[in-house]
Amino acid sequence: MMRLLNKFKLGYLMAVLSVTMLPISYVTAGEEQRAPPAARTSGTLGPAVIRAITEIQSLLQPEEEDEEPDYVAAKIELDDLRERRFERMNDFEKSTLLSFYTNYYLNTEDYVGAIGIFEEMLEIETLRADQRLRTHRSLGQLYASEEEWQGSIENYEEWRNLSEFEEEVVFRGLSYAHYQLENFEAAKPFWIDRMELMLADGEALDRDDYSYLNGLYFTLEDYESALELTKTMIVLFDDRADWQNLSAIYSSLEEDDRGVQALNLFYLKGLMEDDTRYVNLAQSLAGIDAPYTGSKILVEGMGKEIVENDEENLTRLTQMYLMASAYEEALDPALGAAEADETGDGYDTLGYIHYVLHDYESAAEAFQSAIDKGDLSDRSDTLMFLSRAFLELRNFDAAEEAATDAADAGDERASNSARDFIRAIDGRRTFYNTISGRKEDAIDFYQPYPSLQ
Repeated sequence: MMRLLNKFKLGYLMAVLSVTMLPISYVTAGEEQRAPPAARTSGTLGPAVIRAITEIQSLLQPEEEDEEPDYVAAKIELDDLRERRFERMNDFEKSTLLSFYTNYYLNTEDYVGAIGIFEEMLEIETLRADQRLRTHRSLGQLYASEEEWQGSIENYEEWRNLSEFEEEVVFRGLSYAHYQLENFEAAKPFWIDRMELMLADGEALDRDDYSYLNGLYFTLEDYESALELTKTMIVLFDDRADWQNLSAIYSSLEEDDRGVQALNLFYLKGLMEDDTRYVNLAQSLAGIDAPYTGSKILVEGMGKEIVENDEENLTRLTQMYLMASAYEEALDPALGAAEADETGDGYDTLGYIHYVLHDYESAAEAFQSAIDKGDLSDRSDTLMFLSRAFLELRNFDAAEEAATDAADAGDERASNSARDFIRAIDGRRTFYNTISGRKEDAIDFYQPYPSLQ
C-alpha cells in the first residue's frame, strides 16, 4: 500500500511544481481580483487559488521533517476553497483542487472518499490525457482495495482503451480482479501478458509470479499446462513445493508411474519432511511391485520420528513385508500392530505369519489370541487357520473343535469347507493312529540282540 501512496504523491508533487513555476504577477495579485474569462478554461491557476493551494500544501507536507502534517486543518482549507470558488474555477484549477483532495484522502486512508474524488475528476471534460490515465489506474487500484472488483476491472479496461502502451500493474490488477470474481479463465491471459511484458522489459520474474499462474492452471484443471510450467519452475528455482507438485500433477494426469518417480526424486533429494508423503511414497512403491523398497522408506520415516509408529502404519509395514515375502521381518511390526489393534485382526495376521514360517505353536497361540480378543473381520477363517495349526501339531481333538466352530460361524460356503476339513482331520487322525500302531507292532516283533559281553 505504501508503494501505491508514493505513486499517487508523485502526481501531486508535479501539480505543486507547476504552481511554483507560475509568473510572479499571479502570485502578487489581490484576493478579490478576478482573472479574465479566458482563464476559466485555461491551464493556469488564479492567484487566489495559488495562495490557498500553497497553504494546503504546507499543511499536508510541512517543510520541516520533524513536523507532522495537519490533516484536519488541510481538510478545512480544502472545503473552504471548494465552497468559495469551485463553481468559478477553470478546469485546471478544479483538477488541481481535486488532486489535493485525493492526496488528503489517501494519506488519511479514506479510500472511499478518494474514489469519489477520482470519479469527480473524470467528469472534467478538458482533463489532460495523462491525468485521465492516472485517474483510471488509481481507481482500478482503489476499487480493488475496497474489494469492488467490477469497478476495478472497468477502470483498468478504460485505461487500456486510452493508453498507447501497456503496464504491468494494469495487467496484474485485471488478473487479480477477475480471479476474485472467480473468472479464472479471464484472469489467466492477463497474467501471462504481464509476465511476457516484464520479461520483454528485462525485469526478473520471481517464483510467486509463476506460482500464481500455476494456481490458475490447477484451478482450471489444465494439468498439461501446469506440468510444463512446473518443470520450468523446478529448473529456475529448485523449490521443494514444485517437486512436490510435480508428483501431484502426474497423478492428476493418471501417469502414476511418473508420479511415483517424481515423488521418489523428491525423497532422494532429501526434501521429504512430512508423514503423508513418506506413507504415500511407500504405498505407491508397493503398488508398482516394489513393496520391499516401500517398506524401507516407511521404516526410515518411523526411525526419524516423522511417521508415527502407530497401529495403522505398523499394519502398512507388515503388509508390505508380506507382499515382499519377507516374513521374518514382518514379525515385529505385526506384533506391534496386534497389540495396538482393538480387534483381533492384528493377531490373526501375526498368526498367519507364524503359520507360513512353520512355527505352528506360535501360530496357534496368535490365532487363539485373535479369537479371544474378538471383533474379527472373518471369525470363521481365523478358526480354520487355528484348526490347521492344531492339525500340524497333531492335536486332532483341538483341530476338530476349531473346525466345528468355524462351520458354525461361517456362511454356507465356509461351513461346507469346514466340514470337509473335519473329515480330513479324521482321515489324518486315522492315518497317524495306524502308523503309530504299526510302529508299536514292529517294536514288539523285533527283539533287540543281547548285549555283547
